[in-house]
Amino acid sequence: MVLIDGDGMIFNQDLINQGVEGGKKAANVLRASILEQCHGTTDEIEIMAKVCANYAGLSKALKRDGGLESLESFKDFTLGFTQGKANFDFIDVGHGKERADSKIKGPPMVRELSVTGLPTLKFDDIFRSEKLMDRIADSATPNATHAPSTWAGVTSIPPPPGITSSPIAAKAIPITTKKPANVVNRPSWTPEPRGLDPPITVNREILEKIKRRTTNNKKLCNNHYLRGPCSKGSECCFEHDYKATDEDLKAIGYLARMNPCVNGQDCDQEDCIYGHHCPSVIIAAGSKEPTCMAFSCKFYPEDHPPGTIMKHAKKEREYERY
Repeated sequence: MVLIDGDGMIFNQDLINQGVEGGKKAANVLRASILEQCHGTTDEIEIMAKVCANYAGLSKALKRDGGLESLESFKDFTLGFTQGKANFDFIDVGHGKERADSKIKGPPMVRELSVTGLPTLKFDDIFRSEKLMDRIADSATPNATHAPSTWAGVTSIPPPPGITSSPIAAKAIPITTKKPANVVNRPSWTPEPRGLDPPITVNREILEKIKRRTTNNKKLCNNHYLRGPCSKGSECCFEHDYKATDEDLKAIGYLARMNPCVNGQDCDQEDCIYGHHCPSVIIAAGSKEPTCMAFSCKFYPEDHPPGTIMKHAKKEREYERY
């Protein structure tokens, strides 16, 4: 049995870029390299291999490294590896720190193995020896125009007439308003790898109108209004017939961002309508520490800037998916 932490032992870029064929080639070369160590018993051995990795996180890291031609190439590579041999599998363990490790870890035996004198094998023709780099960030020009890199979020008492939050990708167009006197400080923080959700300015009255509608009427369908059409069509239990204005759409996007994305910072959907960090963090007057102002915050601690004080007790994370 061969167990591989795919987030740490990364296959060579040229194999990945070959897609399905590259995956099959990697499976064949890995099997052949292992059999070379078995000498005269190759006909008696059945090799099983399991690669565990976070597909979304690893593919984005490869993309930032600059060598991955497309995210689809990585997906095709994993399929090819699984198809290459009957007992070979490339397994997606999903978002989360050290999830790949947890699938393959066992009792620590490094010292015991080292005294046996067994050879340490290297597979340079299959796995890359150098670490992944964020070459895209390194090559970015410092004066390029981007969405603000400071924390953009929601306060419990937003300043009128507009409030700024984390918007839906691409559809949100920030509106410049006169700077209010009661400016709320935000901690300067950029989560990785996805980064901050770009800001959106919402009219407070429109937001309250959408909130009241959500409370008193059938809920508006987030998918229909923010990245439609809704795949459920007429079978969807949420509202599709409401005639939303541009300002309404901003308010709907604002409210959708208050619900955390299941993939967090590893989300690779450019049009994702949910939040990838907590938008309710401020630095209160006279304080140096960031504070989460959300009541029963739905976001994980890692979705907040380091050292954030949780003002209200957390409850179990919830998701709205419609």
